Amino acid sequence: MNGILPIVAADAQASPPSPDAQGWLTLGPLAEVFGDRACRSLKLGGAQVGLFLVDGEVYAIDDICSHGNARLSEGEIDGFEVECPLHAGLFDIRSGKALSAPLTRDVRSHEIRLEEGVLYLRLVAA
Repeated sequence: MNGILPIVAADAQASPPSPDAQGWLTLGPLAEVFGDRACRSLKLGGAQVGLFLVDGEVYAIDDICSHGNARLSEGEIDGFEVECPLHAGLFDIRSGKALSAPLTRDVRSHEIRLEEGVLYLRLVAA
């Protein structure tokens, strides 16, 4: 169900997309970004970002759990919540808010824009 986008895979030689003047990165057509999956993981510079597609809306949060070194994009999704696969804590994918123990810190939520079927992302500073 999960995967890393080939254009920005951690082990790829290719550079991640460059942001425009306002900081927006072009990820590509929505259908190509997600394929038949509900979530994806991508590495952009030093940030690992999880993309989640829920009810036709796209959300982006830091992909690494704030409690342990686990990829949230590899967790189970239930509505707007993703469960960390390491310790089963829940995050809200709309905001990055930590919702349950053992989590005590939120993860960043990043800006998403969809225009004419093309997906754009702007990283929020730490």
